[in-house]
Amino acid sequence: MNREFSPTKKKFESSLFYDFKGLYFMSYLVGTPPFKVYGYFDTGSNFIWLQCKSDIICYNQSSSIFNPSKSSSYQNIPCFSKACKSVDSVESTYCSDDGDACEYKIEYGDGTKSIGDVSVETLTLNSTAGSIVSFPKIMIGCGRNNNQSENKGLSYGIIGFGKGPTSFIKQLDSVIDGKFSHCLIDNVYYQNSNLSSKLNFGDAAIVSGDHVVSSPMIKMIGNGQKDYYYLNLKAFSVDNKRIKYRGFKNKGVNASTHSILLDSGSTLTILPRHFYHRLESAVKKIVKLERFQDDTGDYKLCYKTTSQQSNFPVLTAHFSGADIKLDSNGVFFSISERVKCFAFYPSKYDIGLFGQKALINYWVGYDLKKNIISFKPTDCSKV
Repeated sequence: MNREFSPTKKKFESSLFYDFKGLYFMSYLVGTPPFKVYGYFDTGSNFIWLQCKSDIICYNQSSSIFNPSKSSSYQNIPCFSKACKSVDSVESTYCSDDGDACEYKIEYGDGTKSIGDVSVETLTLNSTAGSIVSFPKIMIGCGRNNNQSENKGLSYGIIGFGKGPTSFIKQLDSVIDGKFSHCLIDNVYYQNSNLSSKLNFGDAAIVSGDHVVSSPMIKMIGNGQKDYYYLNLKAFSVDNKRIKYRGFKNKGVNASTHSILLDSGSTLTILPRHFYHRLESAVKKIVKLERFQDDTGDYKLCYKTTSQQSNFPVLTAHFSGADIKLDSNGVFFSISERVKCFAFYPSKYDIGLFGQKALINYWVGYDLKKNIISFKPTDCSKV
């Protein structure tokens, strides 16, 4: 039975599934009656949108497309409303041709675009008690003119998990108390299995127990950076060789050159070019395998492997207060049966993104009230 939100219930959950293109997506219910939809899990953006039924030809979608005209709880937002202005603080908005409805336009770094109506709608999630709980009047984008990047696979839509006012997390903030967590399974476990990665909210998202380490989030300023999850990254270690990290500069912020953004919407960890080459050089000195040339250009450093036990170095990320020894499959991962590639890539824009490969087999908890991110090494296939 579908139930409205009860303030005493603060434990919610969802599942994350692996896309063959290298990203994770979650299922949720939207509308009245509830309609199952999917969206990419993205801590590096701040808006929720899904593809809606439209006369305009959009990209192919393997599941049914949401039709807002069949939902009794769907409402378009007026153009000159406060709600429209709040969206405009994170994404571009404008008035519809008749001057009434608020419309949005969003574009991502990989080329994915969506244009459509800003609306409010009921979203529904599972609770850890086994029931489903509905959240009314959640602001979403009803995408009517969309195109997908070649890097996206199923491309249903995107769920922004950032800290901006229109993100999934901020809109549920009073209910989940600013807490969510994820535990990402390595993609090899998805082959011929029904496993899914875990995504929890509220009290169910608290990361505790042995071996938990935490790092404070850095407060950023300018260009919307305050709406994302930045940590202070001091260095990377390749086995025992420590390489001091230097990222981009942000005037007025302490230790800004050490800042790196945790971005589940990025498969690889993207590093400033000058630092990446130092890291790659240290790795090359250790790995004694035949190189493989990736003609797609998606990966910079690949090797031919003869078994699953090929020797690769241990990489450790040294955050303020938290040393994270990366899972071996989050450092080099298989792109074919006998080829593994380095899950790091140089940035074109002197910016650092800590991608989801680097977070494999860690229970990662975000606490916006305490302003910390916690890490616990975990076999996520067994959670």
